[in-house]
Amino acid sequence: MRGDSREEGKRWLDQAKEDLKWAKELAERGGYYLACFLSQQIAEKALKAFLYFSGEEIILTHSVQRLTQLPSRYDPIFWDRKGRYAIVDTFYLTTRYPNALPGTIPAHAFDKETALRAISMADEITTLVDRLIKELAL
Repeated sequence: MRGDSREEGKRWLDQAKEDLKWAKELAERGGYYLACFLSQQIAEKALKAFLYFSGEEIILTHSVQRLTQLPSRYDPIFWDRKGRYAIVDTFYLTTRYPNALPGTIPAHAFDKETALRAISMADEITTLVDRLIKELAL
């Protein structure tokens, strides 16, 4: 870990928030598959932010479901949401690779409604982590 764990967690959360801003912009401009992929990345970064803030040094997974299980030892609210947040994992590969979607490509497979749902979930995760980090920082 580089530097203070709390500062590292805040850096990851700041990046998640910045990405969230651009995911919303992409969804408005028709980049639905990119907004969905970015939503998975936002959720991953926000959850890693909480873990780094809590003192974790190495986090080797990209799975939002797994990243929701790991912080349960610090706050049980994550355990209760692991199933709900797992849906974001479906955007990790399908939004990037044509072979993940037989007969089509990611650019044609996602619509605005899906992008907005993905962004909403990423926003919910980011907001939760932001609130918890602020509470812990007191």
